Amino acid sequence: MIKSINVLFVALASVLMMSSSSQNSGISFNEITLDEAKVLSKKTEKLIFIDCYTDWCGPCKRMAATSFMDDKVGEVFNDKFINIKIEMEKNPIGTELAKRYRIRAYPTLLVIDSEGTLIKQVIGMQNSNGLITMANAIP
Repeated sequence: MIKSINVLFVALASVLMMSSSSQNSGISFNEITLDEAKVLSKKTEKLIFIDCYTDWCGPCKRMAATSFMDDKVGEVFNDKFINIKIEMEKNPIGTELAKRYRIRAYPTLLVIDSEGTLIKQVIGMQNSNGLITMANAIP
């Protein structure tokens, strides 16, 4: 009986450690609208980072599974930006953004201020170092 309780305890501790480490890895994307991000940007004085993606985009999926999950990337982006993702073809805001910022390829990464003014636009898949370099180049 004591042996099975110990096994159960070890299993539970392992699950808790795995879930807590996976929750803190990479960029934390806020599940908010662009308008909500702009309000939050004004309050926090942080810029807004937007991952402009489509469901069919292979490089978009690859970045989501690799570069965006990197702990070092997460540290920089979570500290410096309000991070959101917008599906560009199914989301009406996405089609509006594509026109406004002349987005023609995916992934496209945008950094805007609380008024929607474009600060930086990067087209194409970025590795972790590219993302960190991009973020650090923005004052």
